[in-house]
Amino acid sequence: MTRPPRTLVLPPRLTASARTLRAAALRRGLRIVEATASAVPEGLDGPGWAGWPEGAGPDASSGGSGDAEAAGNSGAAGNAGAAGNSGAAGSAEAAGNTAGEAPSVHLHAGPSFADVVAPALGIALLEAPADWLARLPRALTRREILALPIGEAYRLRRPAFVKSPNDKGVPALVYADGSRLPGPDAVDPETVVLVSDVMTFADEYRLHLLDGTVHAAGQYAESGRLRLGPAGGDALAFGREVLAAAGETLPSAIVVDVGRDDTGRWAVIEANAAWASGCYSADPDRALDTVLRAAGPATGLSPHDRGFVR
Repeated sequence: MTRPPRTLVLPPRLTASARTLRAAALRRGLRIVEATASAVPEGLDGPGWAGWPEGAGPDASSGGSGDAEAAGNSGAAGNAGAAGNSGAAGSAEAAGNTAGEAPSVHLHAGPSFADVVAPALGIALLEAPADWLARLPRALTRREILALPIGEAYRLRRPAFVKSPNDKGVPALVYADGSRLPGPDAVDPETVVLVSDVMTFADEYRLHLLDGTVHAAGQYAESGRLRLGPAGGDALAFGREVLAAAGETLPSAIVVDVGRDDTGRWAVIEANAAWASGCYSADPDRALDTVLRAAGPATGLSPHDRGFVR
């Protein structure tokens, strides 16, 4: 029996990068299910989720119907249009499902959308530990980085770069001091944030890591401004250095951003979940590989990856 294609679930609004990954998925023969703007408030059984292939969707998942409250998407421009299946079954894809099994469902979306939809679809979201960046050796970060409750960060009396480890709850900014951070009326004082020395990068690169290798890469910034281009040999070599030193502390599929300062020193900028990250100028087909692994069926997790589920 022919194996059903994988299904890639997308949120109501797509960034340019997400549209690029969507096109790559269609070329590969994945089925695409896009939500309308009202789909999540309706619940996963609502009409905004029309287009699920037979045997897929919320009814096929052990996750239940899911909490429909307050979901959104961190993506920006570009309305995805009507919901439904805009992809057709093409190649069966090497990692498709055997007869009798529910089709493999994956996701590419921002954290707030993913947190509502993924559990209902039985999708495990892989991400780096909240304190991963803070635990890296100084030789890889070139700056002091602390992971601590934001309640403690309020006591900062110097400029610092502060951000949430794995979502957008606390905007990633340079704050003049701790008094400028979102207050306890907006953020639980126990919420963990990353507090870093301020470091300026001359150029920045996104590395899509898969199974201990730099699977795809590309430049995304120069002097703090968007600039797309290929990743040079030095960026790839530094990525391999990071993997050699800390690869076992990451899930099998993850995005790590790295950069070089004005003096030529390389440093890790941050780790990001592949399922919520843009591909920028990286090969979209190879970037898609990391997305599919980073947000796929919970039943297919490796023992290593079970420790990195969001």
